[in-house]
Amino acid sequence: MLKYLSIAFTLIFLSLNVCAQKVEIIQSTTIFEKAPFEACHASTLVDLGKGKIMAAWFGGKHEGSKDVVIWSSVKTGAQWSQPIQIANGIINDTSRFACWNPVLFKAKNGTLFLHYKVGANPRTWWAEYKTSINNGKTWSEAHELPKDFLGPIKNKPIQLSNGTILYPSSTESLDEKTWAIHIEKSDANGRNWKKININCDTFGVIQPSILSYPNGKLQVLCRSRQNVIVESWSEDNGETWSKLKATQLPNPNSGSDAVTLKDGRQLLIYNPLTAGKNWWEGRSTLKLAISTDGKNWQDIYTLEKHDQGEYSYPAIIQSNDGLIHLSYTSLRQKIKYFCIKLK
Repeated sequence: MLKYLSIAFTLIFLSLNVCAQKVEIIQSTTIFEKAPFEACHASTLVDLGKGKIMAAWFGGKHEGSKDVVIWSSVKTGAQWSQPIQIANGIINDTSRFACWNPVLFKAKNGTLFLHYKVGANPRTWWAEYKTSINNGKTWSEAHELPKDFLGPIKNKPIQLSNGTILYPSSTESLDEKTWAIHIEKSDANGRNWKKININCDTFGVIQPSILSYPNGKLQVLCRSRQNVIVESWSEDNGETWSKLKATQLPNPNSGSDAVTLKDGRQLLIYNPLTAGKNWWEGRSTLKLAISTDGKNWQDIYTLEKHDQGEYSYPAIIQSNDGLIHLSYTSLRQKIKYFCIKLK
């Protein structure tokens, strides 16, 4: 009896703690004010250590334009460096494609990876990556992933205790009717790739993020066409996955991102509205939610709330010092950045 009472009191305490969660804003800014591109989107963040954070995104005339390349900036202290190009879609002197959806990831061995896509659109793009052994000061040449592998589509990979890297991935069919998620995995050096399928019969889903729990339990949260964030669970470090299921979280067919905190709680940044007639409608509000179990979520902070406009495609990480870093697209013209602390 005492055991069950203890469990009950623990659950009540955790629930109250979530509801009472306060957010302290350490910094709120845009990564750049002026840039040599007209539009930008799809930011990603990585902790470089020693207080430095790197961001990357794609920018050019407009999404899908052949001049779109991957840009990057590094935050030292409170200042972001001037954006620089770190990858492009140039094939040869006469052939060039747009770049898409960069994903930064630093492996436990210290290698910094930049994953991104190249192609005319998300139905026909392919995956390329670069590596850096000096925190992005210089990058390797671009390499293509093995055939039929796409790597992380929008959100960061996670690395298991045995060194295996899991990549949240997805595909869109040529006829645009079928969206499906899957997991890809590699060894600790980004080699020996394998694909893990997830049954996607019930939902059209893309752009998953991966959350971790004790004892090999994992969760993915996905963008869907059904006006809700969709989840799947694994009990064996991502080798097999449950049937997709709708969460309690509304979402207007827009990208989200999530991170497992050092204390075991989960943080999600997402658009909490439903879709309108046009694809960008519903992306005018952006919120931060927290959960202790991945099932019950509580909104704890509103980053943006407007009648119209696009504030979307967020990224979220926690740095080694415990601070939480967020970035997202602001009106397709800027990349906005927040540094916060949970109190």
